[in-house]
Amino acid sequence: MKLRSYLMLANTISIVFIIILQLVFYRFMLLSKEQFILLTLATVGAGIVSCMLYFLFVRPLEDSVRRIGEGAGLIAAGDLKARVKHTGLREFKQLAEQFNHMGIHLEESFRQIKAVEAAQRELVANMAHDLRTPLASVQSYVEALEDGVISDEESFKYYLGTIRSETVRLGELIQDLFELSTLDEKKHEPAVFEPANVEDVLVELLPRFTKPLDEKSLQLRVKLPELSLRLTMQPRHLQRILQNLLENAVRHSPQGGLILIEAEEWYGQQEKLIRFSVIDEGEGVPEADRERIFERFYRSDRSRSRDSGGAGLGLSIAKLLVEQYGGEIGVQQPSHHGSLFWFTLYEAAEDTDKFFSKKRLRGEEEA
Repeated sequence: MKLRSYLMLANTISIVFIIILQLVFYRFMLLSKEQFILLTLATVGAGIVSCMLYFLFVRPLEDSVRRIGEGAGLIAAGDLKARVKHTGLREFKQLAEQFNHMGIHLEESFRQIKAVEAAQRELVANMAHDLRTPLASVQSYVEALEDGVISDEESFKYYLGTIRSETVRLGELIQDLFELSTLDEKKHEPAVFEPANVEDVLVELLPRFTKPLDEKSLQLRVKLPELSLRLTMQPRHLQRILQNLLENAVRHSPQGGLILIEAEEWYGQQEKLIRFSVIDEGEGVPEADRERIFERFYRSDRSRSRDSGGAGLGLSIAKLLVEQYGGEIGVQQPSHHGSLFWFTLYEAAEDTDKFFSKKRLRGEEEA
């Protein structure tokens, strides 16, 4: 039953009830005939006026309900851009406004879902390519060894070395994927915290790059302040960030080039920061790619990056780790050719544990 019919029926029932009461009063001589006729006419007239008012007042309500119903039908049919006009009574205007907000949130959620699905498809495609390339290389070299086509010892060692390097590459890719998944799930740092000493981290990290630097005759310079630097970050995380940036710098540096690691104090709005810079003399990052270079599997030059062994995950991991500790990361063009990757982190104070407890509490309140 429609709203208008429901109200009209209720009005008719009330009029009939009043007339029945008048008949009862007239039957028991409580009303004269003239009074009964006048009251009946008045009741009928009031009923007619009431019905007309119901018709006039209910019509805009029906229109408002109809518009909201049509909007809901459009959204149910897949048109997430459907909106309802803010007309009618105040309550219906509020209902229409809330309905439109719901439509906006649904549209945004659907857009995010589509973006996630597209990212997942791209992730799977890139994973398939980056896993297939070293696997195909390993397979071809193993088949060559099995067929006995290698007769001299030097070629035999070269083939084994290539197989080993490709398996290492596979292991690193799988480790990067695993670390990305764990970083996505991790919301807060553990309760146990150990500030990172920059000098100690570099002393442990830099010897790993001796062979890659020697292979390309690269020079590595480190520039640090005289005072020791301590950061509000787990040492292993700082090491991973610097390792990823250094690997990127070594990969894209020219033969005989220079790589510079620099750390300096940087003052933010409230806390003191430490700004790190990793500068190389490579071909640089095009301005159009600087916003996307920290995305997963993104390559400004896909064929070149694959040949040089980059999977497009190192910078993504570095970005996640830096932002996890409230810092920022970016890339810019230095005064000369090459690239300058930078990131900032909070300097550790004496009450570092207190700082992280407050930071963790703030994160939980925001969540």
